[in-house]
Amino acid sequence: MAYKDKKIAFVFPGQGAQYIGMGMDFVEQFPELINVLTDFDKKNNTNLTKIIKEGPEEELRQTKYTQPAILFHSIISLQALQKYISIEPDFVAGHSLGEITALVANGVLSFADALYLVHKRGEFMIKANQGTPYAMAAIIGLEPSIINEICTEASSEGLVVVANYNSPEQTVISGTENGVKRACELATQKGAKRALPLPVGGPFHSPLIAQASEWLAQEMDKLTFNETDIPVISNVDAKAHTSPQQIKENLTRQVTSSVLWVDCVNELISLGTDLFLEFGPKKVLAGMIKKIDRNVEIISLDTIQDLRNVRDALEQY
Repeated sequence: MAYKDKKIAFVFPGQGAQYIGMGMDFVEQFPELINVLTDFDKKNNTNLTKIIKEGPEEELRQTKYTQPAILFHSIISLQALQKYISIEPDFVAGHSLGEITALVANGVLSFADALYLVHKRGEFMIKANQGTPYAMAAIIGLEPSIINEICTEASSEGLVVVANYNSPEQTVISGTENGVKRACELATQKGAKRALPLPVGGPFHSPLIAQASEWLAQEMDKLTFNETDIPVISNVDAKAHTSPQQIKENLTRQVTSSVLWVDCVNELISLGTDLFLEFGPKKVLAGMIKKIDRNVEIISLDTIQDLRNVRDALEQY
C-alpha cells in the first residue's frame, strides 16, 4: 500500500476535548477493547468505565478521570485501525498528557501502566497547587513573542507563564488568578482577538504545581519504561527521544514546562513526516496542525464512523 512508503507520525491530544460516550462505539464493535479499562477500575477502585459511558459530565471533567479517559479513547481507536491495517509510526508525539499516550503507541509503556500513570498525574496536578487562586486563559491572535513579554510584565501582579504554544494564533497562559487576569488585560490592549478564560482544575504547566513533578517522578520509578526504536517528540524541547531515562526526565519537566506544540509539529515536518495520523476525541490536533502548516496531510480518527474513511484514505494515499 502507498502509505507504507511514507513517513508517518501518530499524534495524540491532551485534555479538553472529552465527551460522554467517547470510544464506546469502538467497544461495541470490538468488546475486548474495554478489558484494560475494567481492569483499571478494579485495581484502582474507580468507576471510570461508567463515567465514560454515562457521565455525569462534571465527573468526566475531573482531571484524574479526564486524562485516562482520553488516553483510553486514543489507544482503542488506534487498536481498532490496526485490526484492519498493519501500520506503525515512524514517530510519535502528543500534546501534554498525549505524550504519555504516545508512549503506548511506540511501546515504551504498557496500556495499563499508562492509564495508571495519567490517572495519578491528574490527581497530582490538582493536589499540587495547595490552594493558590489560579487561572488559565487562551490568547487568540497575538504572536507568541508578544505574549511572552506580556507574561513577564503581568507577573508583577502574580506569576503567569505560557503553558501551551498551540499554534501561531493561539497561546495558552497559566498561573495565579491575578497574574492571568492582568495578562489578559494587556493582551487585549495589544490587539488580541480574544482572551478566553479556560475552565480548568489547576494552573497546569506552571511552577505553581512543581510538587506534581516530584510525585510523578516517584510513580514513574515504579513502572517499566521499555527501549524503543520509534522516537517520541518531547513537549519540553521539541526533539526526538528514544532513551527511556530521558523520556522519564522529560515527562517530569513537562508538568511545569511550556508545551512546545508548534515546535513539535515543525520538528516532525523537518524530519520528513509525510502524514500525521491523529487518534482521539474531536480531532483537536488536526485544527492546530493545519494552523501551523496548512500543507500538512493529516487524518483523524475519533469515532467508528471515521474508521472506514481512514482505512480508505490510507489505502489510496
